[in-house]
Amino acid sequence: MMSDRQIIELCAKHDRKAQQVLYDKYSHLLLGVCLRYASDKAEAEDILQDCFLKIFYNIKDFTGSGSFIGWLRKVAVNTAITHYHKNLKYRYHIEIEEYVSIETGVTSFEEDFFTSDELYKVLNELPTGYRTVFNLYAVEGYKHKEIAEMLGIDTNTSKSQYSRAKAVIRGKLEKLGKLKSSYSENS
Repeated sequence: MMSDRQIIELCAKHDRKAQQVLYDKYSHLLLGVCLRYASDKAEAEDILQDCFLKIFYNIKDFTGSGSFIGWLRKVAVNTAITHYHKNLKYRYHIEIEEYVSIETGVTSFEEDFFTSDELYKVLNELPTGYRTVFNLYAVEGYKHKEIAEMLGIDTNTSKSQYSRAKAVIRGKLEKLGKLKSSYSENS
């Protein structure tokens, strides 16, 4: 079994076996990252393919300072954002003003149990801009200023899209929770 250091060194020399080992070892993790930014699995797989091309091309630049997994995740996020920018003109756009931010008053869903599929579905139903900002801020830990620079938007737009994404998520989870509880009451 090759260590990450060996994989990196061999991939930097364009060794096909090492590239396959790297892909086999990390593709599942990186597909998970790509899925958060894609509208469906096929799009995520396209992003993943581009991601690995960038990884294989740029692996020689990995200095070893910091985590290799962190570097891979960063490449995946940046590839997803590049994909978002390239395909922005082809997406159906919903103006932010068309989404009304309504606070539901529900602060916690502790009493509701949602499966990962249900949560993924709710997140995937968000408009692309909301989903992207939500993932970058809540999941990846970027600051709104960094998100604004990455996406070419205003910092306040990032903040408002995050806030509205949370409100939409909250509303969808509240509805889902009510549906699930009324279903369990009737069974």
